[in-house]
Amino acid sequence: MTQKLITMSSKELSKYDIIKNLLVGKINGTEAAKQTKLTVRHIRRLKRKVEKHGASGLIHGNRGKPSNRAVKDHIIVKAKKYLKEKYPDFGPTLASEKLEENHSIKLSDEKVRQVMIAEKLWQPKPRITNKEYRSWRPRKEHYGELEQFDGSYHEWFENRAEACCLLAAIDDATGKPVLEFTADGEGVIPVFSFWEKYIQKFGKPLAIYLDKYSTYKINAKHLLDDPEALTQFERAIKQDLSINIIHAHSPQAKGRVERLFGTLQDRLVKELRLKNISTIGQANTFLAEEFVPKFIAKFSLPALKKKDLHKKLNEIEKKNSDRIFSVQDSRIVNNNFTVRHESKWYQLAERQPTLVCRKDKVMVETRLDGAVMVSLRNKYLDFTELKQHPREIKIEKKITALTAAKQQWKPPINHPWRKQFIFKNNPQKVEQPRPITDHIINQK
Repeated sequence: MTQKLITMSSKELSKYDIIKNLLVGKINGTEAAKQTKLTVRHIRRLKRKVEKHGASGLIHGNRGKPSNRAVKDHIIVKAKKYLKEKYPDFGPTLASEKLEENHSIKLSDEKVRQVMIAEKLWQPKPRITNKEYRSWRPRKEHYGELEQFDGSYHEWFENRAEACCLLAAIDDATGKPVLEFTADGEGVIPVFSFWEKYIQKFGKPLAIYLDKYSTYKINAKHLLDDPEALTQFERAIKQDLSINIIHAHSPQAKGRVERLFGTLQDRLVKELRLKNISTIGQANTFLAEEFVPKFIAKFSLPALKKKDLHKKLNEIEKKNSDRIFSVQDSRIVNNNFTVRHESKWYQLAERQPTLVCRKDKVMVETRLDGAVMVSLRNKYLDFTELKQHPREIKIEKKITALTAAKQQWKPPINHPWRKQFIFKNNPQKVEQPRPITDHIINQK
C-alpha cells in the first residue's frame, strides 16, 4: 500500500504544530489564536479539520484542481489559430483587443501574452537597468497648458505606399493626441496647415514643446544670439499669436510625444493594414473618425484641473489668419517697379492703394493655398505676374512713384521744390533778400 504524499508550505507546517499542541492540551484556543494571528472561532474550525482529516485538513481544498475560472481548451485553440493567421506580429495587448473586437474571444492581455510566448509569436523583453539618473516631471494641471509636437517618418503603409510623415501634437495634461499624415514632412507649409486646423478647432495653447529642427528654430551659429532672427514658424506662433515656444535639448525631454510615436508605429500600422488603407487622404479620414476617438477613450486621462486654457483667436487674429500662416519674405522694388520672388517676376500696377517708391521694401506672402500677395505698410498692392524676364527700361523722370491716383498738378518753375535744381544749374543766380521796408510794411 502506497502512502499518500502531502505537500505543505512552511506556514501550514507551523500552523499544524500549533494545532497539535492545542489538541494535546498544551495550549488553549486563545493562545493558539495569538500565535497564528487568527480568530478563536477560526481556530475551532481548523481544530475540527485536523481531528477529521489530519494534516491534509489545513490544505486548501482546491489545491491541485483546475481553476473554476480557467479558459476552456477550445477557446485557447481558436485564439492560437487566429494569432498565427492574422496577428503574428501584433503585441499581446493589441492582439487581445482584436481577438475580442473581431472574433468575440475575450482573453486578458497576460493570457494572450502567455499563449504567444508558448507559440513563439512573442519574445519577452528582458529588464534593462538604467543607471543614469533622470528626474520625473509631473504632468501639467490644465488641458491646453502645454502641447508636445513632433513629426515621425515611418513606413506607415508598409509596402502598399511610400513612406510619409505623421505630425502629432499630444496634450501634456490629458494625453489627447491630434494626428495628421503629410507627404511633405516637417516643412513650413504642412506644419502651418496642421496648426491652423488645430487652433481653429481647439484654440491657442499656452505653450508648444518641440525639438530644434530647422523649421522650428534658427540653427545658424552666427544668428543664435540674434533675438530678431526667427523662423517662419517662430514668427507666426510666437510673434503673431503670442504662443510660448519651448525647444527640447533631448528626445527624452519631450518623452510623451516620443512614446506616442512608439505606440503608433505598432498599433496604427496594423490598424491601417487591417483596413487596407494605402493613401494619405483615406488615412487622415480614418484617424479623425475612428482611430483617434478610440485612442483617446482608451489611453487619455482627465486633467488635474477642469479649466481649459486654450484661448480663442481674437478678431484681429481671425481677420489676419491667412497672413499669419503664410511664408513671408521681404523684397526690394526694382527701378522698373517689378518684384522678384522665387524665380518669378511681378509687375506692380500704376495705381496702388499706397505710395510705392523705388527701392521700397515690400513683403511677399505665400499663402497655404499657393496664392501670392505683396504688401507694403499693411496695404496689399496690385500686380501681375510676368511670363518672361522684364527687359531693362529707361527710367522716366516723370514717374517717380506709384500712387492711388494719377498726378495732375505740376509745380511751376519757381516753386521752392525746384529752387535747389535752379541754383545748381545757374550758380550765378542768387535769390535777393527782401528789403527791410517791405517787411515792416507787411507787419503794419
